[in-house]
Amino acid sequence: MHLLRSVWDEPRPPAAPARVWRDWALVAVLAVLIPVEALLRPELPARIPTTALLLALLPTLLWRRTRPLPAVAVAFGATTLFPLVTGGAGAESYATAYLLFLPYALVRWGSGREITLGSTIIAIKILVWFAVGPAELEDALAGLAVLPTVTALGLAFRYRSRARQRELDGVRLRERERLARDLHDTVAHHVSAMAIRAQAGLATSAADPGAAADALRLIEAEAARALAEMRAMVRVLRRGEPADLAPSPGIRDVTDFAGRGRGGAEVAVEITGDVADVAPSVDAAVYRLAQESVTNARRHARHARRIEVRVDADADAVHLRVSDDGDGGTGQGPAGYGIAGMVERAGLLGGICAAGPGPGRGWTVTATLPRSGTGA
Repeated sequence: MHLLRSVWDEPRPPAAPARVWRDWALVAVLAVLIPVEALLRPELPARIPTTALLLALLPTLLWRRTRPLPAVAVAFGATTLFPLVTGGAGAESYATAYLLFLPYALVRWGSGREITLGSTIIAIKILVWFAVGPAELEDALAGLAVLPTVTALGLAFRYRSRARQRELDGVRLRERERLARDLHDTVAHHVSAMAIRAQAGLATSAADPGAAADALRLIEAEAARALAEMRAMVRVLRRGEPADLAPSPGIRDVTDFAGRGRGGAEVAVEITGDVADVAPSVDAAVYRLAQESVTNARRHARHARRIEVRVDADADAVHLRVSDDGDGGTGQGPAGYGIAGMVERAGLLGGICAAGPGPGRGWTVTATLPRSGTGA
């Protein structure tokens, strides 16, 4: 009973794709093939009604993903009633194979309720088919054997997509946890600075009121920075685990990647612009992005001899570019888990990160982060 309830309550997979050009192309091709088959097979039972039925059911292919149950109900309901109307002549055209797209879409994109109800409609269709359908039992069994295969294929793609989504969610969560630890470090730094300034102001307030006022202004500035970091921190999802309080490396530490690594590729690092007052969260994020990019290039870039890392800071943002001269990409396209984490980290800080083939050869990762690290 619990299993049946869980199947019934199964939600629809997210982001079912709408109609694309391939759907329209498929319908157009079938709209030509169905009449052609009718012309080439004059012995086809109920040839004209079968052709008209199959042409009329073509639009179900266009909304099979967004409305899989109505598509199955209309198509299989019509083909179920067809032999009853024609006196036992089933729709035996080869073109009826396109209806297999519908049960596939039902199990791939439907909810548990839709799959259950749609499967019932298909089962009724099969019973009627055996009762008044094809005269040859072998033909019926051969056609019936294809349906479980199509259904299994749809289920396999459904759960493969779900497993990949869980892995991507795990990558994003781990990246958020790492960013939360980095933000913890920076907030702790600001609070410590405020405490020191306050102690200095108290010690000098009696003898030098001006020095106390200066200390208050510095405390105000540190408090503003700490508040900005706290606002960023509350946007980051993290588990209730103790944070790692080790100091976070920053932009200046990117130079540690320079040299020749174990993979043989030489890493050249160039840092330009003023990076002195970059927000600590951005400082750490640029290092992490560069680290991940260099690691990917060393691990995956085939025949790469040089990896270039360039960090350029201007008045508004910090720009990172990591490129290699290998053959093709790094083996990890835009959907890769490492890149997904990099995009997540940049987005949390109000920046962007992208990766793809370089203009000439190799692979290039680019990122732009606002100096203040104020995410959306």
